[in-house]
Amino acid sequence: MKVLDAEFVQGFIRLCDDGFHQNWHERNGGNLSYRIKPEEIESVMDDLNEDKPWQPIGTSVPDLAGEYFLVTGSGKYFQNVKREPEANICIIEVDERGENYRIRWGLVKGGRPTSELPSHLMNLEVKKKITNGRYRVVYHAHPANTVALTFVLPLEDEVFTREIWEMMTECPVVFPDGIGVVGWMVPGGRDIAVATSELMKKYDVAIWAHHGMFCSGEDFDSTFGLMHTVEKAADILVKVLSMGQGKRQTITPQNFRDLAVDFKVTLPERFLYEK
Repeated sequence: MKVLDAEFVQGFIRLCDDGFHQNWHERNGGNLSYRIKPEEIESVMDDLNEDKPWQPIGTSVPDLAGEYFLVTGSGKYFQNVKREPEANICIIEVDERGENYRIRWGLVKGGRPTSELPSHLMNLEVKKKITNGRYRVVYHAHPANTVALTFVLPLEDEVFTREIWEMMTECPVVFPDGIGVVGWMVPGGRDIAVATSELMKKYDVAIWAHHGMFCSGEDFDSTFGLMHTVEKAADILVKVLSMGQGKRQTITPQNFRDLAVDFKVTLPERFLYEK
């Protein structure tokens, strides 16, 4: 099978296009990665090449050794992925030590995988461990309302989670573990990758202050839907804060506890503090 005919590749392309049309990907902003299933990579193996050199990842991910990933390219525009996928995304293989990668397909006009590759792979490694392999997607975008809130809310997991949860009843059902926040750091390096992967041990959502959001999930739909939900709630919160009168009423801690019972989710009590 040709790579572009594979269902997982088409799903990847669709998410990129959906994210662009949400205005989350200005210029070359954002990146996406997918840990490919063994049967999926086997189905396209005849369309892969072996002539590209091994390159250092910039970190070590031994639990991803020998695996394959579909990732966006560094400096590539999400708006061009659907139009010209072979030039803007690539399949990479990680070596048997989890320290190097090589491009097996894509980026036909040159380039390298996303500059956030260390963050993506470290997060995918964490999620593989704690979900018994179920989680396969990591998505990074720049949704404006979420970024705006990092300038006015304390950069604390408890505050961000609670404020976002209060905006829409479905939020604690969609992400009951809450939201993690990383203070501003230089993107693209190992330090921010380590900080984000630590948060991903507890959450499916991590916000980078003054930058964007990372989400992880089992598949493309659930991961995109998670980011979409957080950003819509952030949009509502920005509107509420802009009205300048505070909240007259909101969802209370006991309301959240009642919701958790009916929807059979566990909500950590540290997010249900009295204001």
